[in-house]
Amino acid sequence: MNSVFLFVILVISTGCLNENHNPDHPHNTSFYIDYRSIKGSSDGIAVIELDPEAPNFGNISSKLELGNGVLPHHIYYNLDAKKMFTTALGGSYLYEIKTDKDQYGQPKLISATPIDTGENTVGENLFFTNDGRYFMTFMGGAGGPKDGSIGVFNANNNQLIKTIKAPIQVNPGKFIMYPHGISVNEEKGLMMVTSTIHPDLTTGMGNTCTLLDLNTYEIKETYQVADSPADLSAPVEVLLLRGKFPQYALATTMLGGDIWIAPYNTATKKYDAFTKIFDGSTQGLGWALEMYIDDTNKLYVSFADPGRVLVFDINNLPQLKLLKTFEADRGAHHMAFFKTKSGKDVVAVQNNLLDLPNLNSGTISIIDINSGKKLGTVDLRNKYGILPESIEGTNGPGSYMHH
Repeated sequence: MNSVFLFVILVISTGCLNENHNPDHPHNTSFYIDYRSIKGSSDGIAVIELDPEAPNFGNISSKLELGNGVLPHHIYYNLDAKKMFTTALGGSYLYEIKTDKDQYGQPKLISATPIDTGENTVGENLFFTNDGRYFMTFMGGAGGPKDGSIGVFNANNNQLIKTIKAPIQVNPGKFIMYPHGISVNEEKGLMMVTSTIHPDLTTGMGNTCTLLDLNTYEIKETYQVADSPADLSAPVEVLLLRGKFPQYALATTMLGGDIWIAPYNTATKKYDAFTKIFDGSTQGLGWALEMYIDDTNKLYVSFADPGRVLVFDINNLPQLKLLKTFEADRGAHHMAFFKTKSGKDVVAVQNNLLDLPNLNSGTISIIDINSGKKLGTVDLRNKYGILPESIEGTNGPGSYMHH
């Protein structure tokens, strides 16, 4: 991993930087995690030390309880990383989190302010744009069996500006249903969301991604991301590559266990059809989940079953070259990148997916990116009676590009 990446992993993808993003900050091996209690207690957010070389490795130094059944799901920073948010599957679905530093300069959690999401339920992913908006996917929408919506918020005051809905019942060819993943290419004025699964995990499943105009909110196309219309692959995350990266859309399928790709078409100003670029079943892999990119054009993809992270070279897309495979634990999901005290480049892998059987190890694996060796494991299930739901840096985003 080159020196540029070691600098930018704590810088948001727009290139903004503030004093809190100093990669030499003494506490940049502390991370925020969303967690759920498995003992009937409150769910919440915690600060945890993840450097295996630190004497307090695996220790929680600060906790903020959000309430029983809130199920905080994913932590995000706004564009300048001065505000932090968490989405939630229950509770108020979206919260702004206030943080500070203790007397030793360690990050600590102060309070959570619920944000009004209107009729929109089951908060999933966020995306902040440079024009003062942020977008949020709501897998539950207003609560119907084939629902789902995208909320548009004012980033300055957190006010809901608009709810984007496009029921499949109205137009089976262009729709939004069970949206989970979201990605935006501002230069092209495009946004894409996935169609994953009904929040109860049984009522219905999706197998598409939908492209929208970022400004008019018009649906431009709904793409099949599956082997057939009957293949309920459940696309979970989407990534519109942008900037210096090859101009493609990538999608992972939760139930398919695959990676799909679609090229951008300059003539139509849309993406062409998705095709499968990596078949997880051929490698004994299932439940493809998150995608992260480092500054050396390497793509990290987590596979919850059996718990691995695959590293790909994306310099020659649509060819995807597998470089490395890291062993994590069952439920391998979100990631964060950092340097240990001695200078090792590592990735922290959060191993838990919705507390689903055999996908809920409840651990965080620390893996050396260069050697592939697992340097340490934090067992949150047995140590604290909690399961990690997501992970994020305490000095700003813990990855170069996520979605």
